Amino acid sequence: MTHRRLAILLTAFTLISPAAHGGADQNESAWRWSLPDFLPPPRVPTDNPMSESRFQLGRKLFYDTRLSGNGKESCASCHLQRLAFTDGRKLGVGATGQNTPRNAPSIANVSWRATLTWANPAMVTLERQMEAPLFGEDPIEMGVNDKNRKEILSRFANDATYRQDFAAAFPGEAEPLTFGNIIKAIAVFERGAVSANSKYDLYLQGKATLTPEEIRGKDLFFGEKAECHHCHGSVNFDDQFYHAKSRGVETPFHNTGLYNLDKDGSYPAPNRGVYENTHKPEDMGTFRAPSLRNIAVTAPYMHDGSVATLEDAVEIYAAGGRNLKEGPLAGDGRHNPNKSALIVPIDLSEQEKSDLIAFLKTLTDESFLSSPRFSDPWNGASPSIGVSVVTPPH
Repeated sequence: MTHRRLAILLTAFTLISPAAHGGADQNESAWRWSLPDFLPPPRVPTDNPMSESRFQLGRKLFYDTRLSGNGKESCASCHLQRLAFTDGRKLGVGATGQNTPRNAPSIANVSWRATLTWANPAMVTLERQMEAPLFGEDPIEMGVNDKNRKEILSRFANDATYRQDFAAAFPGEAEPLTFGNIIKAIAVFERGAVSANSKYDLYLQGKATLTPEEIRGKDLFFGEKAECHHCHGSVNFDDQFYHAKSRGVETPFHNTGLYNLDKDGSYPAPNRGVYENTHKPEDMGTFRAPSLRNIAVTAPYMHDGSVATLEDAVEIYAAGGRNLKEGPLAGDGRHNPNKSALIVPIDLSEQEKSDLIAFLKTLTDESFLSSPRFSDPWNGASPSIGVSVVTPPH
């Protein structure tokens, strides 16, 4: 995709009405994304249509710790709004204190991702993906299991406000308070989490001016020297951009040369990318390229959070991979035999590295990080287990 084409699409993206930013009409039947004609709306499952009541229910559930088995974890525990819905940690931490093997991804613009998670080509809907953190046992995240499902549902059934919310969000259903509908509501909230108001978005609309350093970084990013655009050139600054009118689905995964444990290209288990699902040697170490929107606030980076800063990430890509010289993970990823052909040494000066980082920082959408639309309705004090009737502060 050319820079000009990308600029046109980005301009369109930022013209999304408040509805597309999650600000749908209060009349749920009138929900619409209000996207320009040349930017089709995101893919939405036919059995889980968008509605305002469903979005607001999903927002409450997203922040409610009563959804976890022991009442100590909510979705927001690993997805903080001020960090673009990441958590600032190398690895996620579940309700029992167990680490997940991977870095918590942002939910910003998740509606436009062809696949979800870091390395599962088959994970294509939020509804399906959500089953892992809810019901997974290795690792335990939310800790929902057969023994506590009934108890967890009763926490919400005993809350009169929630009973009303579920009835409004799923009209016509005799028993709307189910785990299936909990998942649907949270998925609708996540689909409504749109980030498209960064400084760069405003620049494309003629509403902001980039500094000379940012302009030079932009030119490097979209040019053939740094070549960042090959994996991050879509409207969403990734390479799995997908929408309702997409005819085909491209789902590339990349080995970026982070590890090379045995000089045969191995990555540390259980974090070996698509290989974990396919067991094909060529899939060793391949992961989805994440969106770079809000990248300045989503450190640490990579699938395992092993890169602490944006500066470190640029250094690794400029070197054509990472050379770990000591420790149990030592190995020269620059020579990983499965490394993507796109990851090659780039002769960047210190000024050019600084320029690239300056441009990446223009992708931060400050309004997204603080919008009340996506904020915690419990103001950080979601009800504890045993509290039966609670009304959110707003």
